[in-house]
Amino acid sequence: MTRIALIFFLFFAGLFPLFIKDYWLYVAIISLYYAVLSTSWSILAGQVGIISFAHAAFAAVGAYTSALMVIKLELPIPVGMVSGTFTAALFGLGIGAMTLRMRGPYLALTTIAFSEIFRIFLTAEYELTRGSYGLKVPLIAGGDKIWMYYTGIAILILTLFTFWIILRSRIGLFLLAMREDEDGAATRGVDTVRFRLFAFVISSAFAGLAGGFYAHVVGLVSPQMAMLSEMGLILAMSVFGGLESLLGAAFGAIVLQTLSEYLRAFVEWRLAIFGGLVLFTLRFSPEGLLPRIYSLFEANWNRFVKKSRIESG
Repeated sequence: MTRIALIFFLFFAGLFPLFIKDYWLYVAIISLYYAVLSTSWSILAGQVGIISFAHAAFAAVGAYTSALMVIKLELPIPVGMVSGTFTAALFGLGIGAMTLRMRGPYLALTTIAFSEIFRIFLTAEYELTRGSYGLKVPLIAGGDKIWMYYTGIAILILTLFTFWIILRSRIGLFLLAMREDEDGAATRGVDTVRFRLFAFVISSAFAGLAGGFYAHVVGLVSPQMAMLSEMGLILAMSVFGGLESLLGAAFGAIVLQTLSEYLRAFVEWRLAIFGGLVLFTLRFSPEGLLPRIYSLFEANWNRFVKKSRIESG
């Protein structure tokens, strides 16, 4: 089922720019940014059981690093994005090494503190970051939305493929074992701190890559990227689509970001509406929306096949 969904997604995504107006193509590009963030966060929360509220901050790290590399050093945009990826990974390594021995609310509160400290730093360091005004950044391919769109698709595919490889490897088996019973995994010889740190670093790296992409799509980076409301949006998208499903998290991001365009008239109520959707999802479909669609489609398909065999027999 996952393979069929992925093939359908790639086919639809490849043809999408041919049938859509520029405005909705831009919405799709921003949706891809959130899809990468939601997917990379879901491997933490859904596959390992780590609740971090610093993911939006890591995206801001990648965005500002890429912006400064391109503006100050005049490096090509792809080099800036790669630099942002590695910088976010280094931040993830440092924060993770200090915090990942903590559990539950202590870890969550520490990542919130880092996120707020980093946002305040971005606002205060005017000479480097231009504070709340933000940095004006060159656009990918001079602002060509088709190039931006396919770049976003490539980054999302890279994210999904990397995490799929990890989860199918021995490391993935350790991560899943830690999610189910971390103490039990530790007693069986799994170095839980080491593998928690690995997941945190790889997740932070892809958040940084997404941030670098976003910087050169929007053309402006500001401290707003690191706000906790952005983290709440990422969380809502992941839960809505399915925390334990990589495709589900990406699907949730695309659906909710598209929906947010229709809810612009509600301004600040948008997050409240998203919160209501998350509560509805947790109540009636705890596994997320996409896995539920899978199960319904599979049940109906099996019923159709069985009925066809009976009628033909």
